[in-house]
Amino acid sequence: MPRHLTAALKDRFADWRERLLGVDDPYAAWSSAAPDAGGRFECFGAWPSRHVAPRRVDVWLPPGYNEPDASPHAVLYMHDGQHLFDPATATAGHPWAVGHHVTLQMLAGRMRPTIVVGIWSNDKRYAEYAPSAALRRLPAPLYQAATGGAHAPRAPFEVLSDDYLRFLVEELKPGIDARYRTRRGAADTAVMGSSMGALASLNALVTYPGVFGAAGCLSTHWPLSVNPALLRRGGDARLQAIAEAGRDWLAEALPPAGLHRLYFDHGDRHLDRLYAPHQRAVDALAAARGYRRGVDLQSLVFAGADHHERAWRARLGPALAWLLPA
Repeated sequence: MPRHLTAALKDRFADWRERLLGVDDPYAAWSSAAPDAGGRFECFGAWPSRHVAPRRVDVWLPPGYNEPDASPHAVLYMHDGQHLFDPATATAGHPWAVGHHVTLQMLAGRMRPTIVVGIWSNDKRYAEYAPSAALRRLPAPLYQAATGGAHAPRAPFEVLSDDYLRFLVEELKPGIDARYRTRRGAADTAVMGSSMGALASLNALVTYPGVFGAAGCLSTHWPLSVNPALLRRGGDARLQAIAEAGRDWLAEALPPAGLHRLYFDHGDRHLDRLYAPHQRAVDALAAARGYRRGVDLQSLVFAGADHHERAWRARLGPALAWLLPA
């Protein structure tokens, strides 16, 4: 039994072990009112903000959080919160089963006690998740090509990621820290997402390296664009130029190694088939900044995996343990 657990938690985990281990889909009959792997939820229907539109925020508290001798917890902020817990709101009914995975990683002694904060996205997801510093490097024709399909025809596109990050750092995190028993330093604060949410996670760490100590980036959408015409072609030279602008931004902005942990992965099917060369280039630039595989950089390829919630759920556990190890 992991050493970091209190005596009371060790007893409770012993009771849960048989129920949790080996369960493929603990969410088959899950509802938003049901406990998750022994933990509990607090849901905020419209977290207020001066920077972005109010949105729902779900907070999952792990087993043992309310024990009298429980210590403060690390916090994992996750984008696209509607896909994390409930099949009624997740894509095709496939949530990530985050609470289940966190509980198992804690049980195995691989992950420290952690609160999960799920931040729901809205119809401005691309505008809020796309790193503004990367998009603004583009000349006007490439900017228009990159953002095509993200808004109605002829409507001006406004990138909102700076405002979204201010919401996370200036409003949401202080509110979470005030309400819950948390470890507030960067070493105990991680951020995670998939696809454009992976870019948003990396952008959060790059922009606020003193706030976020680890970023989990699953199937990172390195092409930056959601323009379906560009993505269908795949080999379009404009798509390569847009992705290169993103890497140029990252090469300048990525903090040097020593205080942060980076997790990247991708599959090789559907959208994920586009990512391999970009990820190799990002791995190289991270190495140039001093990051070392297996130390503070993880970059994995999952053969046969596609761009879907069920694929991210299947490989979530090791990613969580990498970001916030016990």
